[in-house]
Amino acid sequence: MTHWARFSDGNGRSGFGAIDGDRIVEHTGDLFDRPSLIGTSIPMEGLELLAPCTPSKIVALWNNFRALAAKLEKQAPAHPLFLIKPPTSLAGPNQAVRRPRAYQGKIAFEGELGIVIGRRCKDVPVEEAMRYIFGYTCVNDITAAEVLNEDANFAQWTRAKGYDTFGCIGPMIATEFDWRNSHVVTRLDGVERQNYPLADMIYSPAEQVSRISHDMTLLPGDVIACGTSLGVGSMKDGSTIEIFIDGIGSLVNTLAA
Repeated sequence: MTHWARFSDGNGRSGFGAIDGDRIVEHTGDLFDRPSLIGTSIPMEGLELLAPCTPSKIVALWNNFRALAAKLEKQAPAHPLFLIKPPTSLAGPNQAVRRPRAYQGKIAFEGELGIVIGRRCKDVPVEEAMRYIFGYTCVNDITAAEVLNEDANFAQWTRAKGYDTFGCIGPMIATEFDWRNSHVVTRLDGVERQNYPLADMIYSPAEQVSRISHDMTLLPGDVIACGTSLGVGSMKDGSTIEIFIDGIGSLVNTLAA
């Protein structure tokens, strides 16, 4: 398994590379198209980790876990149910989540696994879909909860989840990740709020990529947020939220006070 990260050195220089212990081995070129090894090994201490990719869109699933579907008394969907978070919603590790100026209601966290697309992907059969997955990352799919049903005539999914900084991903991308034997753990101010098995997914990563690719073209760096399970809740201004997936790492963000 290789872990890829993007970084800034604090002096105006940014780059990407493969994690080797407590250092980043820097590469150049295109992360998703045979990146070239520079050979520079940089200590991670003092570097700022950035969002590990810059998606053209984040495709976020709803009702993709059996346990949550059972609690909500929802049937398994016949096709993945999803919304789109715009690229302006992107936030990286340790970046503040910012409350919209005109909104004072509840802001909810959702710890999720993120699929990172590695190749242009359109109308892909499910048996070939894994070839289009570059790796996996952590996602916090943040929601302005009271916006969602503000208008009884039309559910505001994209608006509620598309605010700037509401699409947290990171801290890195793990290739060859064994999602079937992993859990998503969410901690709010150090207290565990979610701990659910990824094996409980209704649609596997390959099925998600295949089916969504028949709805739209997926581009290198795009992220599919696989949906969440039990334990979603709200956070107060100043709260710190951590999404941890063993084998990927911890994505930590703070809701700005």
